[in-house]
Amino acid sequence: MQHAPGLEQGQEQQQTALQAKGPLAGVKVVDMTSVVMGPFATQILAALGADVIKIESPEGDTMRHVGPMKHAGMGGIFLQANQGKRSVVLDLKQESAREALLTLVAQSDVLISNVRPQAMARLRLDYDEVAKRNPRIIHVSCCGFDQAGPYAAKPAYDDLIQGATGIPWLTQQYGGGEPAYAPLTLADRITGLHAVYAVTTALYARQMTGQGQAVVVPMFEAMAQFVLGDHFGGLAFEPPQGAPGYARLLTAHRKPYQTRDGHLCVLIYNDKHWHSFFAAIGQPERMQEPLFATHSQRAAHIDAVYAEVTQLMRERTTQEWQALLDAADVPNMPMASPASLLDDPHLQATGFVREFEHPSEGRMRTTGNPTQWSATPVAAQASPAPRLGEHTLEVLAELGFSDELQAAMLAQQACVQAP
Repeated sequence: MQHAPGLEQGQEQQQTALQAKGPLAGVKVVDMTSVVMGPFATQILAALGADVIKIESPEGDTMRHVGPMKHAGMGGIFLQANQGKRSVVLDLKQESAREALLTLVAQSDVLISNVRPQAMARLRLDYDEVAKRNPRIIHVSCCGFDQAGPYAAKPAYDDLIQGATGIPWLTQQYGGGEPAYAPLTLADRITGLHAVYAVTTALYARQMTGQGQAVVVPMFEAMAQFVLGDHFGGLAFEPPQGAPGYARLLTAHRKPYQTRDGHLCVLIYNDKHWHSFFAAIGQPERMQEPLFATHSQRAAHIDAVYAEVTQLMRERTTQEWQALLDAADVPNMPMASPASLLDDPHLQATGFVREFEHPSEGRMRTTGNPTQWSATPVAAQASPAPRLGEHTLEVLAELGFSDELQAAMLAQQACVQAP
């Protein structure tokens, strides 16, 4: 079967673009997200080659205003989570701005938001409305809760979702004392990863079927799955076969071990590790003790097992333990801080932590993309995070808006262009 020359040429051009810009080259994403969850997801899409156009209000993404920062509106977390994107400021309360957005959506592949679905409906930007302009659109709603339940309209933030899915309860069980949130935007970033695969798999489904669709990515359900996957415990059975919780993760002894002069992270996990560990310290006979003899026994008495290792680890220095455990092939890693992580020899060797010049913020550090691609490699460095409204007129011009119409929108403050 012969293919038309134009088709072959188009395929070759597409392949060249993919090889030059990454696996999502040619995909256009309208990004109506802010704070952390959505921007984290769309930053990954941008790093993979998508053209991500960030729609901001005149006030800008909230994280623009959270320091540290050198200049107003360019906060540290914002700069990390919005690389590779273009910023367009539209006041969607004005009809001309909404029409500009819909014109953009009509020429795009994905609309992703973390605006509450009820607010998107009030803006007439829900899936049914948007699909009238672009039936092939992938409309991804990152929201707090599945819209079929009683929490559908509730506001959701990382702290609230951590609390509602048991993270503070788990930290209390683990450490005693007061319940506490994990010191990370854990729910935001886990849900953001769900959003990334939602976008990419929906694009694949559209390639197979020709149909766009609406996808809902709820934080509560994403974190409930994450937590219960480890901590269903005996409640996974009916009738229950014990209490909730994975004992190894909840023992107070599960922490970096104190050595004679510092700390070391060690996980002696399977039978091979335990045989090697006791052989390395000259006590191979201890594998015959009931406490250590089998994986099931160790798991059933994990507090006592880890308490024993805690005592043993205090007998040598960190360097002595590292040499001993490395030689025995027992898993261990140094305990790092964010500052020491920047100097990690492995990350330096792989070039994962990079320095670059931001046009307005000067010399900065950032991380690369953790994935590696043999045929469609991602760019070594994404474009810097944009100033508020840096690309407004550029994108409007791409949409075919005349100079006169752009000027009128600027005059009405329906849009804003950065100086």
